[in-house]
Amino acid sequence: MSDTPSKVAVATGGSKYARSPLAPETFPDLPPIDGVRFAAGAVGVKYKNRVDVMLAEIAAGATMAGVFTRSATRSAAVLDCQAKLPNISSDAGFAIVVNSGNANTFTGKRGVTDVELISKAAAEALGLPATHVFTSSTGVIGEPLPAHKITDALPSIAETLSAESTEPAARAIMTTDTFPKGAVATCELDGKTVTIMGFAKGSGMIAPDMATMLGYIFTDAAISQGALQQMLSAANEVSFNAVTVDSDTSTSDTVLMAATGRAGNTPLTAPDAAFQAALQGVMQDLAHQIVRDGEGATKFVEVRVTGAASDDDARKVARSIANSPLVKTAIAGEDPNWGRIVMAVGKSGAQADRDTLTIRFGDVLVAEKGWRAESYTEEAGASYMKKPELLIDVDLGLGSGTSTVWTCDLTHGYIQINADYRS
Repeated sequence: MSDTPSKVAVATGGSKYARSPLAPETFPDLPPIDGVRFAAGAVGVKYKNRVDVMLAEIAAGATMAGVFTRSATRSAAVLDCQAKLPNISSDAGFAIVVNSGNANTFTGKRGVTDVELISKAAAEALGLPATHVFTSSTGVIGEPLPAHKITDALPSIAETLSAESTEPAARAIMTTDTFPKGAVATCELDGKTVTIMGFAKGSGMIAPDMATMLGYIFTDAAISQGALQQMLSAANEVSFNAVTVDSDTSTSDTVLMAATGRAGNTPLTAPDAAFQAALQGVMQDLAHQIVRDGEGATKFVEVRVTGAASDDDARKVARSIANSPLVKTAIAGEDPNWGRIVMAVGKSGAQADRDTLTIRFGDVLVAEKGWRAESYTEEAGASYMKKPELLIDVDLGLGSGTSTVWTCDLTHGYIQINADYRS
């Protein structure tokens, strides 16, 4: 399998590179969510003939929650969302406007003004207060956003709003992504079936800190704002915050979630186990798809750490392994170089003991008790590494702390994509 992506023409949104070999076969059938409509348009933010603006309209009566990057250089759109979210009410509808091709980050006062202009244009097109419009931008950092292209087009884009237009919306937010990412789940609340669906984008600059690349999740369940925020934040920690492609945290990471309340359940005012599990499933599905679309990726890798002195230590070890260029390039070369796992454990900053450490590649025992396992053979390790989906299992033998992180390999394709990203 070649790890060098071939360029292809893209007219509908997304990367100029060939579809990831780890991609799902099709975009899922995302059912309409009562109270939410979508539209997408091609306005030429960066590329011609490419869908690059997404508009979502959310009916009055909904609640909203969000999580955002903690980057010290976060974008004007992120800062605007963070300022608006605590001050909204459910007596008016909401809108989400997303553009790809330009991140509107490190663009000074102009970036702030551009967010205000886009919010105002969307508010006028939909009859909403501008304080109920949330924006996101993704793409190149440090270049002025041609906001007029978006504001001029929003009235005509709004005329095409439809509850069924989820796939065009998912495509419009793509940058180097090679496929749109969607997921859906249902659960029972008060005997009512409620639906959760969402879509996300991400392929590079992926090592979330508080949030993800860009993700938008919608449900027809009735949930208070406080309970929605609690459940979103909790699910985020074991989904989007548990993936890494290249150890780089974006300036634009945003997850927004809307609950329309149209399902007819008694409104949740505290976290609910069934809903939490369904939400976590949707978010983990999207997070895994982001890893599967990692720039140049040919391997999907789960790093599972157990036996740590604490969950925090387990997380340090898992991320150290998942972010190591030496580990990731060995995986790309299908080389069972388990010494690099030992290295990554040792540099993590977590408590570790050579003589209690156990390493497995899937069900292949590699090392234990401070030495290579007697049963291990290089042939067994090499055979396992040829699989497209891999498990690196590390037990520190020190306590009950656990953590799981998902990542991908690091190939020549990643270098090629990022070397000509702005060209």
